[in-house]
Amino acid sequence: MIQAILFDLGNVIVPFEIERGYRAMSENCGLPEQEIAERIRVSGLYGAYESGQLDTAEFFDRFRDLLGMRCTMDQFRDIWSAIFLPHTTVSEKLILTLKQRFRLVLLSNTNEMHFTWLRERYPILGHFDAFTLSWEEKSMKPDERIYGAAVANAKCTPEQCFFTDDIVRNIEAARAFGIDAEPFTGEEYLRSQLSKRGLLS
Repeated sequence: MIQAILFDLGNVIVPFEIERGYRAMSENCGLPEQEIAERIRVSGLYGAYESGQLDTAEFFDRFRDLLGMRCTMDQFRDIWSAIFLPHTTVSEKLILTLKQRFRLVLLSNTNEMHFTWLRERYPILGHFDAFTLSWEEKSMKPDERIYGAAVANAKCTPEQCFFTDDIVRNIEAARAFGIDAEPFTGEEYLRSQLSKRGLLS
């Protein structure tokens, strides 16, 4: 019997568009958006930050130097978080309904700067019982270690967890770990999958 529902964060709880971030960075440093994207890709800084290999201060210094940005840490935080859209993808109503019956765990490849920024602005995140975050775990989906950490936060077995994520390889890895999982394509489909399992009336 399912006892916990695990949610991805980006494009499941909160939608994002990477291009918005490139645009905000370009406005600060003057580089073309395409060049910014390529410099970030080659640098490997994004993955190093999300996997906990760099702390926030180190990331800020190296990223600012990478693009020649002129900004304070607080200014950079807003530029770095410009990717997020103001609404949520999943409704607060659904989260509150599920919270009445299940333990809710957020399972996300993310970083400290994005997550603290999001928690300040999206009250929906306050309804979760636990957070399993890549930079804290020093492990990223689809690595099985982060699924193990999420199950520990769920306080049940893998078979007692249901997980949704917008990236198919993360769903496949969750299933391999023993978690019941379905790709996220929108709230309507998620509701149908939860109802199919008797998790939502």
